[in-house]
Formats: sequence, C-alpha cells, structure tokens
Amino acid sequence: MIVGFEPSTVPGYLGRLLLAARQGDDLVYVGGCGTGWSDELSRELRKLLEGMATKTQAVTLRRKSAVFVEPVLVAEVEYRAWTDDGKLRHASFKGIREREDDVEIYSLERYW
Repeated sequence: MIVGFEPSTVPGYLGRLLLAARQGDDLVYVGGCGTGWSDELSRELRKLLEGMATKTQAVTLRRKSAVFVEPVLVAEVEYRAWTDDGKLRHASFKGIREREDDVEIYSLERYW
C-alpha cells in the first residue's frame, strides 16, 4: 500500500513512495521506493498523491518531509529481498493499482 511520499528536491517531482504491508489487521511501514518512474510519471504521481494527502497516518512513521496519503492505492514493486527488520531491499516501482481491484497486499506473516 502507498501510505505517503517524500517530495523530491526538484520542485513538483516525487522523491520516494512510502509503503506498507499487512501485519494481522494493521498496516506496517515496510520501506520506500525511490526509483522506477520517468520524469513525467514522477510529476503525475506527485500530483495524484498530493490530492490524497491526509493528516492521519496509516502507519507509525517519523519522517520530516513525509506527506501522508489515504491508503487506497497499491504500488506494484519489484524488490531483491526483505531485510531482517521487515523492510524491502532495493524496491523499484513497476506500476500502481487501486485497492478495490481485488489486488493482494503482502502480509508480513508469510515471510517470518
């Protein structure tokens, strides 16, 4: 799930997606993704996510520049592995989906 983003240092661009996965009935932060999109897609994603911004965090996370969003979109990412502390290693963005399309959201219980 996309739970937020960090703006790029370049105005109007996306720097990093903030991602979460299920753990029981909750969502937990599993790291970020800062690659895999073109300049044009970066601007489009930033505009889309800014329109979904919320003050309510779906996960507990302290990041100074984070903008939190409603967790309704799922990022399809490719990654190398899970770290020992439950974070994605070398995640790369492949696409975006709406949560309602019956997509499967990873559950951390599968990996530990």
